[in-house]
Amino acid sequence: MNELQTIQAWTFVSECKIPSDINSMLVDGEEAVAAYKTIRDSAVFTNKRIIIRDAQGLTGKKIEVYSIPYSSINMWSTENAGKMLDFNAEVELWTRVGHLKINLKRGVDIRKFDHLIASAVL
Repeated sequence: MNELQTIQAWTFVSECKIPSDINSMLVDGEEAVAAYKTIRDSAVFTNKRIIIRDAQGLTGKKIEVYSIPYSSINMWSTENAGKMLDFNAEVELWTRVGHLKINLKRGVDIRKFDHLIASAVL
């Protein structure tokens, strides 16, 4: 069986405060629910989508923004080692545009993360 090609991958380091500048990106009726620090920027869960800001280049001044509507997520999986030596976990999202991968470091609660996705998608 062929492996699905991952079209994008991110690493979430820890949960963080919701950035105040995210409000300018939200549409009417959209609210930020949770935020996660990435290696260079942040990802915000709203009640409608996941917004991932990805700083690029050496200076990080160029920022690419990914918006993943929950309605585009067909399926997801979470993988972790359980309670013992769980240094990182992995979340995979299958969307209409392709396969996305999110690595979660030790500071991220995999069950809370899974609940955020389930609450929005189901």
